[in-house]
Amino acid sequence: MMQIAHVRIADCCWTEGYLAEDLALIKGDQCIVQTNRGTEMGTVVFLSGQETAPENTAKIPRVIRKANAKDLALYQKKRSREDTARKISQDLIRKHKLVMKLTRVEYLWDGSKVIFYYTADGRVDFRSLVKDLASSLKTRIEMRQIGVRDEAKLLGGVGCCGLPLCCHIWIQKFYPVSIKIAKRQCLNLNPSRLSGVCGRLMCCLMYEKDAPSEPPAPGDGHDEQDEELWTDEPAGPKSF
Repeated sequence: MMQIAHVRIADCCWTEGYLAEDLALIKGDQCIVQTNRGTEMGTVVFLSGQETAPENTAKIPRVIRKANAKDLALYQKKRSREDTARKISQDLIRKHKLVMKLTRVEYLWDGSKVIFYYTADGRVDFRSLVKDLASSLKTRIEMRQIGVRDEAKLLGGVGCCGLPLCCHIWIQKFYPVSIKIAKRQCLNLNPSRLSGVCGRLMCCLMYEKDAPSEPPAPGDGHDEQDEELWTDEPAGPKSF
């Protein structure tokens, strides 16, 4: 039986299955995996088995090894370098008077590149900033603009339900959320009740999008445009 370890990469808030082969792993173990970005360290979320080997096993990403003391020390050093790079970048952003909000700084495992995640209302000319960052940090620089939903996913937080944000914990991909979904569930269309910490409609509105309550009676004040929300057509595939 093939053992698949589902590993969460903390730096990119992503969980993926990796072939663990003969490694003795349990939930919560730190391990080193090979991703499309290079070598990364992650945490085993759960383990699963597969009776038959899938096709093209050579293309399946693998767990390189269980993290040792040297790997953990390297990870802490990486975090320290990210804190230093963040302070330097914030000072340079103020120096160049750029209208942007720095969200996160991430070094790749081998230190070959540092990625700066930021949000901004429009396009930012950061050529001078990149030049100064490369001079100070002595490594490759990548500036990556993200949206408010991705910002919430990276930073995490607590939702109105009192639980950690779904996007930070387990949601892998964002899907469009329409106000029609809230109407279909007969929810109060108060923006403050339907919006998450990112200011957009909450992702959890999608959880029950295929299970509406009873259709409204004729003449109860619903628009004719909403009649399409109460059809008996088969539900499509789940979004999450």
